[in-house]
Amino acid sequence: MKLGVNIDHIATIREARKTYEPDPVKGALIAQDAGADQITFHLREDRRHIQDEDVIRLRCTIKRIPLNMEMAPTEEMKNIAIDIKPERVTLVPEKRQEITTEGGLDVSGMEDYLKDFVKELKENGINVALFIDPEEDQIYASIRVGADAVELHTGEYANATSDEKIKKELERLKKAAKYAKEKGLKVFAGHGLTYTNVQPVAAIEEIEELNIGHSIIANSVFMGLDEAVRKMKKLMLEARQEL
Repeated sequence: MKLGVNIDHIATIREARKTYEPDPVKGALIAQDAGADQITFHLREDRRHIQDEDVIRLRCTIKRIPLNMEMAPTEEMKNIAIDIKPERVTLVPEKRQEITTEGGLDVSGMEDYLKDFVKELKENGINVALFIDPEEDQIYASIRVGADAVELHTGEYANATSDEKIKKELERLKKAAKYAKEKGLKVFAGHGLTYTNVQPVAAIEEIEELNIGHSIIANSVFMGLDEAVRKMKKLMLEARQEL
């Protein structure tokens, strides 16, 4: 079980004052040294947190572990990715008015467009994951467009407030993960995961990586980023050991 640490919200704090600190690249180095298996960042079209300069500095600085660039499937972002060459690109839906990513990418509704988009990224040596809702039709469409992996959107599970809803969404994730793995895709997951809800998802055998940002960065205010990363990874590994 691998942990991708999303550093976006270090940049969110910086951008609140339009200053130079805290530095997301320094945060990425701390996360790397604390046991992160990957650094994830989302370069949004409106540049609300991560900036183009951050992306260049991350590529020049983070060498020991992979970089995962989350991005909307636009020509601008594709050109940046091909230039920077992160180890992976994760394609996500994006609305300018949203606070955070709402739901998964509608791969089945964008197949013709995504086939060429994914192909060009892969021809440039970049692995491609698609951030999707845990639904069979979206998994099958991800296969058809040539994705290497899917990242299952865990938002509905994370936002569930009743035991019945939590159980339902967890079963939905389990079913989708099993189906995707059987079809030959790598399976990741993320969105809204915290120290209190991560273990049931980490215990899903077919999921090999979780990408977590907000909860880690939020808790780093109180415990420091190094400890926040170590604590999350410890919880994930404990969940796997129980399998």
